[in-house]
Amino acid sequence: MIDPLVLRDDPDLVKRSQVARGHAPETVDAALAADRGRRAAISAFEELRAAQNAFGKTVAQAPKDEKAALVAEAKSLAERVKLAQQAVTGAEAVATEAMSRIENIVIDGVPAGGEDDFVELRRVGDIPIFDFPARDHLALGELVGAIDMERGAKVSGARFYFLRGVGARLEIALMNMALQKALAGGFTPMVVPTLVRPEIMRGTGFLGEHADEVYRLEADDLYLVGTSEVALAGYHKDEILDLSGGPLRYAGWSTCYRREAGSHGKDTRGIIRVHQFNKLEMFVYADPADAEAEHLRLLAWQEEMLQALGLSYRVIDIAAGDLGSSAARKYDVEAWVPTQGAYRELTSTSNCTTYQARRLDIRHRGEGGRTQPVATLNGTLATTRWIVALLETHQQADGSVIVPEALRPYLGLDVLEPLR
Repeated sequence: MIDPLVLRDDPDLVKRSQVARGHAPETVDAALAADRGRRAAISAFEELRAAQNAFGKTVAQAPKDEKAALVAEAKSLAERVKLAQQAVTGAEAVATEAMSRIENIVIDGVPAGGEDDFVELRRVGDIPIFDFPARDHLALGELVGAIDMERGAKVSGARFYFLRGVGARLEIALMNMALQKALAGGFTPMVVPTLVRPEIMRGTGFLGEHADEVYRLEADDLYLVGTSEVALAGYHKDEILDLSGGPLRYAGWSTCYRREAGSHGKDTRGIIRVHQFNKLEMFVYADPADAEAEHLRLLAWQEEMLQALGLSYRVIDIAAGDLGSSAARKYDVEAWVPTQGAYRELTSTSNCTTYQARRLDIRHRGEGGRTQPVATLNGTLATTRWIVALLETHQQADGSVIVPEALRPYLGLDVLEPLR
């Protein structure tokens, strides 16, 4: 949630953010009204509670012949206190619901608009040009024995796959290369749970508009995560962190699951858009004053990975209307996919400021020792989809694929050769 003080003191700022995201400004008015109702209910309850405490002393000190009447009055007052407490509970529920419709306040400079209104910040690397008919990643993956979509569908259905042989080795090599990059950046490696409780999923903002993308196990009331960001955000729930030594950085390695609802007919060939994949996710708890600088560091680590792998890419600043509810700013890094003649997202990094931390009650001690919410940030350092750009970018005329030099120590191969 956003800072309630910002909502009360600068509602116009919140309205501008909501409008930039494509939401009605009336959501802010509704949240303000609900907040006033909640505070009024609390005030009324506290006044009655104080009166009840004072009256209790009066009853205790009253002469014996007056106590019967006073006790009856005390019971009436107790009933009013009970009703006032119920009113507080109801008002808090209304306020929580109204506040949940207010998404994180976008950072100044984030472009307004929707999916197509991003701002391209830079392009890096030369787009590969081939003097032979280029094969797509699935054709290449089948040639070198790396990808088996047919048996994936037989076992699990559409958008599932097997990585086999050099395909499995390639993914593990990518993850290990990313892990070494993370370790050099001061990240603590984590293997995280992939099933989480509803309050953790809700606290990170994944049960909002895109809840239909999430798998839920109804019998257990647990959710399968679409990113280890969820588990890592919940790791320090209800804690006060020590950030005196700088940000706390974690690198979560996990399998991720997404329903891909609404993607019928999109990217049905190959492993670009699938239900299950592996990912190494960077997650950071930082002092809010350091969050924007940390965001740029995450982006730089992502770019260093793509450059080391010899991939051509661009960095885009995502428009407000295409941000998730928790993100105040997000950069996507899109790699060139030759057979599509387009840049496709390989990785992203988001600054969630204090939005998730307020929901999950994660704080640190700021100036004067007072506790305040931390900022949370996330960014992907490697994932299964990177195989798409790697195979297509480094393919050769005979169907072989040159392994980027930086990846060879992790894979143990210089070339992926077609099966004979």
